[in-house]
Amino acid sequence: MDRHILVVDDEPLTRGSLYEVLKFEGYRVTTANDGVEALESIRKSQPEIVIADLKMPGMDGLSLLRKIKAEHSETVVVLITGYGTIETAVEAMKEGAFDYITKPIVDGEIKVVIQKILNQQKLMEENRYLRERLATTTRQRFHNIIGEDPKMQRIYAMIEAVADTNATILLHGGSGTGKRLVAHAIHNSDHSRRDRPFIEVSCGALPETLLESELFGHIRGSFTNAIRDREGRFQLAHGGTILLDEIDAFSPNLQVKLLRVLQDGEFERVGDARTQKVDVRVIAATNQDLNAAIKKGAFREDLYYRLNVISIYIPPLKERKGDIPLLVEHFLEKHNQVANNKKVTGISKEAMEALLEYDWPGNIRELENVVERAVILTRGTTIEKQDLPEFLQKAGVLPGLKAQSSYDNSGAGLLKEALKDPERQIIQQALEQANGNRKNAAQTLGINRTTLYNKMKRYGLLNER
Repeated sequence: MDRHILVVDDEPLTRGSLYEVLKFEGYRVTTANDGVEALESIRKSQPEIVIADLKMPGMDGLSLLRKIKAEHSETVVVLITGYGTIETAVEAMKEGAFDYITKPIVDGEIKVVIQKILNQQKLMEENRYLRERLATTTRQRFHNIIGEDPKMQRIYAMIEAVADTNATILLHGGSGTGKRLVAHAIHNSDHSRRDRPFIEVSCGALPETLLESELFGHIRGSFTNAIRDREGRFQLAHGGTILLDEIDAFSPNLQVKLLRVLQDGEFERVGDARTQKVDVRVIAATNQDLNAAIKKGAFREDLYYRLNVISIYIPPLKERKGDIPLLVEHFLEKHNQVANNKKVTGISKEAMEALLEYDWPGNIRELENVVERAVILTRGTTIEKQDLPEFLQKAGVLPGLKAQSSYDNSGAGLLKEALKDPERQIIQQALEQANGNRKNAAQTLGINRTTLYNKMKRYGLLNER
């Protein structure tokens, strides 16, 4: 195994006990009595892992952590804490500690934490390899995910890196970005779990009492209408993967139960005193800012750090518009198969331009709905602009502008198509139509507010307004 672990504790009994446990597991172990001695040892022998007590005379564990992260950023730090200082331990995780363990120390717990560290280090090594491979490889499809944008290539590499680990994963991104597809891809890439169950739970769709029963199960008579024992989703997912969508909907009570599952793989069914054990890969998903929820007291900080072992951000469609033609081609093929007597083979240049200009607040789900509608409505083999919803046909048109000698309102497209006409005049008219509201004027012109502001500044329109 040949991993060097440094144990730092001013209590000889704790120090000696950890030394024996880790030595027996095959690690190379050294010890230090305090933070100052630990730093000298780290500078000489450079251990991969440091396990340090939070409360020590002189330099405490938090100060030692800061020193290690400043001088030896690759060294992993685990802190030992009493129950009265758990808040400080959570604060230490913000500053770079990998995890914390509580006193009295359980041998099995320290072994699990060390194994997590080794898994993460293996993950990082694989990630480096995959990034190098990514530099020379571009994939248009990964499992059922479509996209060749560099941001998507990084997601594919991350999925491959984490798939065969037991790491908990947090997916965050807007509605319709494809979080569910990413979760499926992780499960299907996991060689040890892909043949076992993949269970999805839409947490925001159920009230707290039903959600608890749905997740953890219940026994007969535990509440009204509980006429028989029922297994929960965690039991059904045993050996496989569970996707907890809208994790932000968890109540404080459920957050505590989930934290226990993540830490120990244990829970009790509603109304049952018997403890259940499960082996489940947890993937959580949210379209909310969990850090903001933590500040409001709506989400537990310690649960967030347990969930956020691996974080994957799925970008909105407007950040990867280059993937729209690929996605349209995929959706055409998909919906041709379900639409009766349809053989739509392509999309016109004008229709594609309209799709590319739109910002897609509903993301990929909205794009698929638009393509499905167009396949059903088109009378030919090619989707034309008139087959698209009205809001896309009018996207970027300057509604209600007066016709100018060199500007034909009936044939106007987006502002960029009318740049042959004086920009200043067009912007001025858009502002008048919007009663000076820059946000509405920018939307009318098909540009963002920053671009509008810069153009107004360039043409001296700021002073006029």
